[in-house]
Amino acid sequence: MTGATSGIGEATARAFVGAGYAVIGNGRTATKLRAIERELGDAFHGVEGDAADAAVIERLFTAARDRYGREADIVVANAGRGLGGSVRNADLSRFEEILRLNVQGVLALMQQAAQRMVAAQERGYPTTAADIVVLGSVVGRNVSPFSAVYGSTKFAVHSLAEGLRREIGPKGVRVTLVEPGIVVSGFQDGAGYDDAQVQHFHEHFGPLLQPDDIARAIHFVVSQPPHIHVSDILVRPTRQDYP
Repeated sequence: MTGATSGIGEATARAFVGAGYAVIGNGRTATKLRAIERELGDAFHGVEGDAADAAVIERLFTAARDRYGREADIVVANAGRGLGGSVRNADLSRFEEILRLNVQGVLALMQQAAQRMVAAQERGYPTTAADIVVLGSVVGRNVSPFSAVYGSTKFAVHSLAEGLRREIGPKGVRVTLVEPGIVVSGFQDGAGYDDAQVQHFHEHFGPLLQPDDIARAIHFVVSQPPHIHVSDILVRPTRQDYP
């Protein structure tokens, strides 16, 4: 799992450990990873580094084998970064970095997971399940002027997830796209949303989603029997009409 030290990723790691899974979690902050390890015990192991770095992605899979004695059977591509602003006024000096993490890094993780899981499912399906869960966004389905540049990276991720689903679903590997609406987390600060915009979200759409809400949705998806695939799940606050 990438992006395991905050927000949806951290909530999902905690939910998985609570449900009896062993988790390899990636994050950029070593101190936070070590703190989660101490809290969750042997069921969680952190791998520090940039989620778009091929060597870090390789270490995630190696750590699963070395620490828990088996290949990963669930991969959650969660790491990502926001960018507030429209096509007209977004800060494009940050776009290359965001494109690298949100698209290139997710694609590299999906590719590694697919290659490993297809080989395993040749022997395991339909007795065993294998899941690749990709975090998209409601703005990867609906064009939203206030975050159109960020949304373009999620449109790309949605396309990649559906392409991979069509390719490896018939081989027994489930590829699921999870599309959150507005979730209260550090995402808003990182994306550069101002206080007035965040307050607007609370006033017009609240109560807003919390990371635990998305973690429950992810756990629901991966806990289905191997022959059942929830391929796309969109989760909004009840009052969020658009996007």
